[in-house]
This record gives sequence, structure tokens and C-alpha cells, in this order.
Amino acid sequence: MARRLLVTVVAAVMAVLAVMTPAAADTSSWVHVPVPAEVRPQAALNEAVAFGPDRAWAVGADAVGRQAPGFPLMLRWDGAAWQRQTLPGIDWQGELLSVAGIAPNAVWAVGRDSAGTSRLLRYDGTTWRESRAPRGVRLDKIVSGGGETWLLGGRDGGQALLRWDGRAWRDLPVPPGAVYGLHILAADDVWAAGAATNGAAVSHWDGQAWQQTIVDGGPRAGVGSILAVSPTEVWAGGTAGFIGGPIGRPIPPLLMRFDGQTWSRVALPADFGSVSSFAATDTGRLGWVAMSNSMKWAPPGSSPPLEPGPDFLAWDGQTFTGHSEPAVPGERDSSVLRLAPVPGTSTVWSVGRAAGPESTFAPRILRFG
Repeated sequence: MARRLLVTVVAAVMAVLAVMTPAAADTSSWVHVPVPAEVRPQAALNEAVAFGPDRAWAVGADAVGRQAPGFPLMLRWDGAAWQRQTLPGIDWQGELLSVAGIAPNAVWAVGRDSAGTSRLLRYDGTTWRESRAPRGVRLDKIVSGGGETWLLGGRDGGQALLRWDGRAWRDLPVPPGAVYGLHILAADDVWAAGAATNGAAVSHWDGQAWQQTIVDGGPRAGVGSILAVSPTEVWAGGTAGFIGGPIGRPIPPLLMRFDGQTWSRVALPADFGSVSSFAATDTGRLGWVAMSNSMKWAPPGSSPPLEPGPDFLAWDGQTFTGHSEPAVPGERDSSVLRLAPVPGTSTVWSVGRAAGPESTFAPRILRFG
């Protein structure tokens, strides 16, 4: 009797494992998670944000043609699958560029329609509605953190930064040069990644003014991703400086670390590419680095001389471990990887755009953990 019961239990367990999705069964590597069938061909995802194991958002566009702008694409993770979210009253063509929020019922998304007009959407926990965008500002990105939400964009040929005060968007000073990314810890503790005329630049906002530091003085160097762990640990990533070379020449990646006193360059297990995104652990420390167009030198005498490098780098506090994105039938590698950690867990989402045959492209969603 006991043996028969054991056989029955084992059979049941094996049956469950057989129907588990790869994302559920494998937590030690990156796995591909399908998008909903309602997503039309020629789609791409630009960014994602997660609020828990059963709630995440990803934004982009689908039905993009050679001369067609496509339509805004909003996906929602419900804990089991990604679902396409309806956008009542939003009938313009274009794409959604960025998404962020301080809580599940306080989420924002920015986009741009086919005429180039900036669009701003707000989610109250029930419905996405269009909100009035700041006048005269070309919106590029929205960032939340520390109870704050900021907009990054352009105005009159320069950059613009705006802060939501609970009722309206208020202008803020902008650090010199260009700003590509933000990490907000509090209203008086904000880090900005970008570039100045003399190299890659990181700036810090103390609530009154920006203090800028050139972290890499190489020509054309720039950082677009930043993660502030503490006053004595800040990471910035992008591309290093380079001089000359043919069009399409590979560019080396750049990863910088601040220890509270100085910025130092951190070696990466890739010779070319760029740092495109960071993901923090559930304790706020650096957990993952995403690489775009990652390449490394092949062994001497190899042809071609370059081989693919790691797409993701896991940081254990001392060293990096490289991971590759999984192969997806009919698609090639992703061109951009944007990370979104799931709070309170070790799970991380990655969204982007994958190349397909004959200049086509497809949305790419990956998950670790």
C-alpha cells in the first residue's frame, strides 16, 4: 500500500513538472516568456516596471510598418502570463517610451504620437487615462523612486527636468551637458547619468543644486544608466570614449563605480558593447548589469576575430558572472535589454526588441528567477 502511494505521488509530481513553463521550472538562468497573442507583428518593448510577483507593466508599440508609426502597446503581468492592457480613449498612433511609478496605483507612462506630440498616461490602480503633458516639453523618460516622480525631456533645443509635486509638474534645474538616466533616492538625493563636452558625466542633486563630476574623460564617452546604492556606492554605465575608426566600429563598454571619494573604472568580461541597464537586488545593492551588442575578442587566429559576449552580468559583490539570453526560434538576439527587478524577490524582468528575418523585429521578454 505504501509503495503504491509513493508511486502515485511521484507520478503526480512528474506530471506537474512536465506541464510547468520554462519560466516556472528554471530559476537559475534567463528564460523566454511569450507575449500575448493579441500583440501584432512588428512590435517592440522599451521599458518595464514591477511592483511585485503578480504585477508588472511593459510598454512599447506594435504593428509598426516601414512607414507606419504603429500603436501604443501596454502589457501587464498578472503572476501567470502577460496580458495586453486596453487603453480606453487612447486612439492615437505612436509608441510608449517609458513607464514608472511609486506604487501599484500611481503609475505613469510617457510616449509620443505619430505627429511627434508628447503623450502622458496615468494609472490609478483601475484604469489608464491620458493626462495633460507639460506644455512645450518633448517627453523622453519618466523615473520614480523615493516617493518621487520626475520627467526627463527636451524644450527649446535644450533638456528639461520636471518633478511631480502631487498636483502639477514643476521645472527643475538641469545639469550641464546631456542627461540620459536618473536614479531617485529622495527629493534631495538624485543621481543623473549623462555626458558633457569633456566626457561621461555623473551629477548629484542635493535639493538645491547639481554637482557634476566627469567620470571618464574619453572623447564621446557617456553613461546612461545609474544605480545609487548608498553615499559610498554608486554605479554608472554606458560606453567608453574612442577616437576615429570606420562607421560601425565596435565601441568599448564603460562601467564606473563611486566609493564616496573617487570614481574608478570596473573591468567587464566584454570588450565591446554598452551597459544598457542595472537591476538592484531586494536589498538595494547591485544585482545585474545588462549589456547591449556585447562582443569580445575571440581566441587568436579566429575568424571572425570577435565572438558574442555576455548579455547579462550577475554581480555577487566581488565578481561578475556572465549569462546569455536564451535562443528563441525564428529570432536573433535582442538589440536593447532593459531590466526591471521585482521588489522583495530575486526575480528580474528584461524587455526589449529582437531582430527577425528580412529586417523584421519582435518584442522580447526574458525573466530570471
